[in-house]
Amino acid sequence: MFGFGTSQAKRRQGPRGKFDLPLLVALVGLACMGVVMVASSSIAVADSQHMGQFYFLKHHLMYLTLGVFAAGVAMRTELKDIEKHAFFLMLVAFIMLLAVFVPHFGMRLNGARRWLNLGITSFQPVEAVKLILVVYMASYLVRHRESIETRFIGLLKPLGVSGVMVLLLLAQPDFGSATLVIAVTIAMVWLGGARPIFLCLMGLPLMPLLAIAATSENYRMKRLTTFLHPWDHPFDDGFQLTQSLMAIGRGEWMGVGLGSSVLKLSYLPEAHTDFIFAVIGEELGLFGVITVMALFALVLWRGLHVGLKGVEVGQRFAGYIAFGISLMIGLQTLVSIGVNLGALPTKGLTLPLISYGGSSIVLTCAMAGVLLRATYEINRALDARHMATRMPATAVPDANTATARDREAVAA
Repeated sequence: MFGFGTSQAKRRQGPRGKFDLPLLVALVGLACMGVVMVASSSIAVADSQHMGQFYFLKHHLMYLTLGVFAAGVAMRTELKDIEKHAFFLMLVAFIMLLAVFVPHFGMRLNGARRWLNLGITSFQPVEAVKLILVVYMASYLVRHRESIETRFIGLLKPLGVSGVMVLLLLAQPDFGSATLVIAVTIAMVWLGGARPIFLCLMGLPLMPLLAIAATSENYRMKRLTTFLHPWDHPFDDGFQLTQSLMAIGRGEWMGVGLGSSVLKLSYLPEAHTDFIFAVIGEELGLFGVITVMALFALVLWRGLHVGLKGVEVGQRFAGYIAFGISLMIGLQTLVSIGVNLGALPTKGLTLPLISYGGSSIVLTCAMAGVLLRATYEINRALDARHMATRMPATAVPDANTATARDREAVAA
């Protein structure tokens, strides 16, 4: 009546999953940082284009809302349902990459065909392709585990699929995303158990092809040479990088103050997108830079850590999903920050969850939702294992207790 002896009624019926809390906190922190920095970095740009000071902020909040909704749907979707449609999703990815070349449907902006015209808005297919690639690779690694680990031919199909994808991206052209696709594919195959010697043999032909692709166009060659000596062309090809370096240098230790950036006032190109990290460095200083990098490092660490646990408990698809998404976010972050610091040539990649963007922010949120779902299912499997190890001790009665009960029954 008062709750005594009701432990049986309160006993749970099965294993419980939970989302990884540090990962969730890091992702929410990055999204919040993005809202603040887009508001700060985009006012001058919007005002100069007579759109209203908060044009980009309003759109960013709208896209972020859609992204949160997409993440919520992903967090409630079983990964086995996504795995069943991996091949179909890959076909959709190729169709989208080809659709950008269709006249009137594909859009050419700044000399590149990377967007689809959806009427009311534009859509960049490569953002969805990144997630689809991870899903397909994870599915393939689960289905062909033995072949990947023991046979050279097992690598041909996944690397061939990513190779065709890279060719389509280079034709747009999108060299930054193409490099990201290659890096994530090789990393996932390696984490899936492929022998390093096989990866080296597969990578040897790719190196000269990448070198040819990087030097075949004049603008790419200029990027490769300019980033090494940007101050030789401070008002020409090196203008973006020199402005970025000056912005980061002005921030010093604690920054000039939120909203007080000078370089964002029509000096630093793409201040709210590709070079938003430079604005963070100027306004928040080294403290802000370290905070952002620490949050991304936490996302990468938790994703890889939980992914490893998933492989150990037999949740291989969830584990490979965690590997792939955390690597996709981590490598894109590394490239974006490297470009802003002058350590890498300009690639045109945004800073995930922070830079302004439509399809970028929505699909990155969806990717984060799938990653969180993977942590949920992996933790559920870990809880099931924990319950299994405790069940024999609670379900099987002690031999002495059983004998005493038998004697009492006989005496009665």
